Amino acid sequence: MTRKTMPQSGHENTVPTLADVARHANVSTATVSRCLNSPERVGQSTRERVLAAVRELGYAPNFGAQALAARQTNTIAAVIPTMENAVFARGLQAFQEELVRHGKTLLVASSAYDSELEEQQVRALVARGADGLLLIGYDREPEIYAFLEKQRVPTLIAWSFDPAQSPPAIGFDNRAAMFALARQVIGYGHRHIACISAPTASNDRARERVRGIRDAKQEAGQDPNTMFLVETAYGVETGEVALREVMTAAPETTAVMCVNDVLAVGALRAAREMGLEVPRDLSITGFDDIEIAMLAEPALTTVHVPHREMGRRAAGMLIQILRDAHSGQSVELPTEIRLRQSLGPARTVE
Repeated sequence: MTRKTMPQSGHENTVPTLADVARHANVSTATVSRCLNSPERVGQSTRERVLAAVRELGYAPNFGAQALAARQTNTIAAVIPTMENAVFARGLQAFQEELVRHGKTLLVASSAYDSELEEQQVRALVARGADGLLLIGYDREPEIYAFLEKQRVPTLIAWSFDPAQSPPAIGFDNRAAMFALARQVIGYGHRHIACISAPTASNDRARERVRGIRDAKQEAGQDPNTMFLVETAYGVETGEVALREVMTAAPETTAVMCVNDVLAVGALRAAREMGLEVPRDLSITGFDDIEIAMLAEPALTTVHVPHREMGRRAAGMLIQILRDAHSGQSVELPTEIRLRQSLGPARTVE
């Protein structure tokens, strides 16, 4: 058998270089570098010509060499609690779109609400050369923040806001948002209020939302300690189980406030299966205002969170921090109550 070999021509086997792209596009190597690393600094026609040359030649930047030369990898990392929650997907999509616009790449890790795993992921992402880091909420050991500060990795918090804490954040006040919704619920005459929450340990978002309900009850002259609370994992099925637990242990409940829409949809489904009419027999509310809130039957009263704006502005702030080498200043985004059909007047409780 005769073995066929491919011709070995120097041209065919030469890896294209930055200089090759520059010659092909008739620009300087500096312009090619700017186009790839900071595309917003290059005119559109030049950028299109350079990118066409990159595609035609099959050029791929030498990541390691670039990182050594610039002491930056143009990579931003994010550690989120779960990839199953649509609120994080929506915010991260906008986060990534803004990063790409500035020539940055996103690396994402999911901690599954495990604080030890999150710490491992943070250290691994820093070791891989992440220039900046996005974290969800403030709850984590001080040693992690000390590590990031020592490594000089700019860090930003999202989905929470507390100007008294650091690092800086682009987020919202979870307690205030749920407090406002609880006021609405109480305004409908509800005194027997229960709450279905994600686990509050190491989750400041859930903990603050629960606190918001209790604060609203106290403001209305109700005993906040009478609120029946069920903590459960994130999911429609767990929301169903939790609603059954609420109505078994506290049948006088007239309103169930859930700390996210997914738990609330599970509660709606369980209520329907139990023969409870929402909102005549039981009012149910959520938090986040993801798509299923409007598709639920009945449509879910909830708190609207500007997830996409938060993601976009978080990316912009991290890029600004990296560019100007300053610590950044926390920004609070507004939330809105979306009143829909799942909230109604309290039924009379004997």
